[in-house]
Amino acid sequence: MTIKVALAGAGAFGIKHLDGIQKIDGVKVVSLIGRELPATQAVADKYGIAHVTTSLDDSLALPQVDAVMLCTPTHMHAAQAIACMKAGKHVQAEIPMADSLADAQAVVALQAQTGLVAMCGHTRRFNPSHQWVHNRVVAGEFNVLHMDVQTYFFRRSNINALGQPRSWTDHLLWHHAAHTVDLFAYQAGSPVVQANAMQGPIHPTLGIAMDMSIQLKAANGAVCTLSLSFNNDGPLGTFFRYIGDKGTYLARYDDLFNGKEEPIDVSDVDVSMNGIELQDREFFAAIREGREPNASMAQVLPCYQVLHNLEQQLGQ
Repeated sequence: MTIKVALAGAGAFGIKHLDGIQKIDGVKVVSLIGRELPATQAVADKYGIAHVTTSLDDSLALPQVDAVMLCTPTHMHAAQAIACMKAGKHVQAEIPMADSLADAQAVVALQAQTGLVAMCGHTRRFNPSHQWVHNRVVAGEFNVLHMDVQTYFFRRSNINALGQPRSWTDHLLWHHAAHTVDLFAYQAGSPVVQANAMQGPIHPTLGIAMDMSIQLKAANGAVCTLSLSFNNDGPLGTFFRYIGDKGTYLARYDDLFNGKEEPIDVSDVDVSMNGIELQDREFFAAIREGREPNASMAQVLPCYQVLHNLEQQLGQ
């Protein structure tokens, strides 16, 4: 059986998913949804996608569509995920699944009612570097004592990952911190029980904090220090230092190093070295096998409770 997919959001991350899906057998993108028809049509032509529209509803009305991937702006994820499940479609939303706790809870509640596969793009669970660390944790060979994480971008103007103007505003807390809050609990093997946050001034035109500091503590005593900035004029991305009882590891997306900056071969951890492709493979495997995926929306919901608590602290 070929799983037929509609992909919403033909921007920077939508294209990353299209590239990943091309490497997965038994999956075909049959519909592409974008904000502007000419640009969306150009992407569809490149990837051989027959149906192009500016309306998600058009794609949801197609009986052949089995699943939807949402690579749309953050504030649209929850409502669109709900619309997909109401139409009987499995759904994967890019991170975050929502920008409020109430919306996240509504998405998870509907998934429980429908039994459909509903997954969120918490990609760090799938990067081979983080998988390698997780496998050691599960095997009892490594325990996380402290995660030190830096999420740094240079985004004083509203641009996307390709450097193009963006139609929406990114957010350090609900988008970028979501990766680390979820990953910390996942790698520590213990829920977050304490969380604190501070932020810098609100940008006068973007309306968001450009700098943020977050501290987390898990029930088992592990701690996490997270620094986030849109003001960093230097290497861009998120860099993780795992300080543990039996070693120190540095994870930079799909690559892993020890504490002395010596590379660790993670090429045999999974079938690919591309975290987004591996994330998508898990989504489609869960559909085929009729099971809950890793990073299901239900599994990652505790992360959104923590983000909500931090937002309350910050008075947003």
